[in-house]
Amino acid sequence: MEVTLNQVSKRFNFNWIFKSVSCQISPLSPLVILGSNGSGKSTLLSIISGSTLPSEGDLKWKINNELINEASVYQQVSIAAPYLELIEDFTLKEHIQFHFSVKKSVRDLSVNEVIELSGLKKSANKKISYFSSGMKQRLKLSLAILSDTPLLLLDEPLSNLDSKAGDWYANLIENYTTGRSIVVCSNHQPNEYFFHKQQLNIEDFQK
Repeated sequence: MEVTLNQVSKRFNFNWIFKSVSCQISPLSPLVILGSNGSGKSTLLSIISGSTLPSEGDLKWKINNELINEASVYQQVSIAAPYLELIEDFTLKEHIQFHFSVKKSVRDLSVNEVIELSGLKKSANKKISYFSSGMKQRLKLSLAILSDTPLLLLDEPLSNLDSKAGDWYANLIENYTTGRSIVVCSNHQPNEYFFHKQQLNIEDFQK
């Protein structure tokens, strides 16, 4: 998927969050959005996902040079973010089964293979409500990265994870994202976006 942003701006009430962002995202040019907490990174990510409209400017989404209707962009997107909720009453296995009943897994991975790759095999039958914040983040990343979608959006992917999880995250990115467009939001944590080709500091677009 290719995503083109043309002079995209967003405001809440009379306050501009950012103005005139233009860039192009493609499988060959993954993007990292840098900025401090509260700077508007997540808002821009939401606009790229199609779930939030810009106040000014426009976006285009294309697959194989064919325009994708804005209303159907969500079908092509996987996202992981600390603020997204999981279904707490599900066990890990149930949650993965439910997720991949509506989205296709990369390489047709089975539920058990996804559990194995998540590094949470010992907790396969534990309810999500008993998971630590780090375990929940592992699940969110696994569901997003291992979904077969052309656009992958990751908001501060290593938040709530210990230092050992960095290698696990890098392995998933290197092995399961070929041919996909990736956008990462980061508070200047290089191990979250080691693979980036272009970067955008959202604070440069605040006026």
